[in-house]
Amino acid sequence: MAQYFEVHPENPQPRLLKQAAAILENGGVAAVPTDSSYALACHLDDKSAADRMRQIRRVDEKHHFTLLCRDLSELANYARVDNRQYRLLKSVTPGPFTFILDATREVPRRVSHPQRKTIGLRVPDHRALQALLEMHGAPLLATTLIDPQQHDALNEPEEIRRRFEKLLDAVIGAGPCPDQPTTVVDLTPMGTGGDPVLVRAGRGDASLLGL
Repeated sequence: MAQYFEVHPENPQPRLLKQAAAILENGGVAAVPTDSSYALACHLDDKSAADRMRQIRRVDEKHHFTLLCRDLSELANYARVDNRQYRLLKSVTPGPFTFILDATREVPRRVSHPQRKTIGLRVPDHRALQALLEMHGAPLLATTLIDPQQHDALNEPEEIRRRFEKLLDAVIGAGPCPDQPTTVVDLTPMGTGGDPVLVRAGRGDASLLGL
């Protein structure tokens, strides 16, 4: 049964986030708010928790997870970023963008793209999630929270609690989130002199990236 933590979206209570971070540290799976929609999240290095997220979403091992990072310095530990890519990232982060980048050896092989060795990373602009990441002290492995019987991302914490409380260990409720997914941009072509590629238009304004 999921523990429910109701936190203020702008001034989240540290005591509650500390308890939620402990659940993640101990192998739990949580629903967390983001600047796009709610997401499922777990400890990066916990294979069992990652498998549980796949089961909840009913996706296979080919499904791509995303790393939620606190800032660009943390992102650079998990992706190879050149100066051109870094300038572009800096111009729109934090924000509702997911970037596909070449993964470093710090990323477990089971969560990177099996053929391309890439990883999706993002720096979310949500105070409660940023505070949780600070408490956790490392990126979280995440995927958009979508009910397998529907196609839209969930953005109401009470609804998430009602549908998933028997499958999750924690729900961090910070009020409703936007119901648009992130804008996904592939930056790997920039590593060989190419241009970024828009993979999915979402909440992030792609024109800020010249797309």
